[in-house]
Amino acid sequence: MLKKILLAGVALAVTANVASAKELKSIGISLGSMGNPFFVALSKGAEFEAKKTNPNVKVITVGYDYDLGKQNTQIDNFIAAGVDLILLNPGDPNAIEPAIRRAQAAGIIVVAVDTAAKGANATVETNNLQAGTIACQYLIDKMGGKGDMIILNGPQVSSVIERVNGCKEVIAKHPQVKLLSSDQDAKGSRDGGLAVMQSLLTRYTKVDGVFAINDPTGIGGELAAKQMQRTAFPITGVDGAPDAETALKDAKSPQFMASASQDPFMMARLAVQEGVGLLNGKKPAQDPLLMDSKLVTRENVGDYKGWTSAR
Repeated sequence: MLKKILLAGVALAVTANVASAKELKSIGISLGSMGNPFFVALSKGAEFEAKKTNPNVKVITVGYDYDLGKQNTQIDNFIAAGVDLILLNPGDPNAIEPAIRRAQAAGIIVVAVDTAAKGANATVETNNLQAGTIACQYLIDKMGGKGDMIILNGPQVSSVIERVNGCKEVIAKHPQVKLLSSDQDAKGSRDGGLAVMQSLLTRYTKVDGVFAINDPTGIGGELAAKQMQRTAFPITGVDGAPDAETALKDAKSPQFMASASQDPFMMARLAVQEGVGLLNGKKPAQDPLLMDSKLVTRENVGDYKGWTSAR
């Protein structure tokens, strides 16, 4: 009799849990620019996972075009629409906090992707420290463990800061490597990489290696080196972006040698999973949730499943 009562209690508990489970009915996604393949892959991953959770989920995806005011407005629109979950890549990791608090006050879970955002319920991002480490270790190995190198820096968000810190940790282990410059902001763009690299190559007559905080910066740096006929040194970056795949496969442009890859599709899937868990009272087992990076080189790029590959 007691066994029956206990089993009945378990059945009731399971039924109660199922009844109380909250369904993801709508999700708002605010990303840097929908013209950037990284954010396109993020949006596809989020939608894939959201519809796996609920085939009828409403997904609203917008780009804020790197305008923080516009992102604030988007979050307010999500609040007005009554979404259950917001995924965002913050325009400013600190200044976005009041908007996040407004969403949370309305009962909405907020998950930051790719870059941490102050006040977010959870964060899912690449292990950027590790990405910087593996990209710089490969670079220094190509330099023969010695020489003069440059870090092409970028906007001071958490992901960029961690990549540079990871690189500097590697440099610290190689006393014969001299860091010429690490504080120039190339804006995370090809044009910025081109301009900053031109300036640094004019300033320094001897450069043996360059680490760029992302692929567009590195490819811009490579273009500057070509224009100035300074193509003897290797360049590495971070992202595993489509442009990096192309560069790594181009036998005529051997200077760009490696990229520590990210997986935006899977990153967004994990972010949605974290959000659904939080919606149902489940705290993240790890926050931030860090995804290890894998190094893509000229030797293994043929096996690389990039951002635009079929999923």
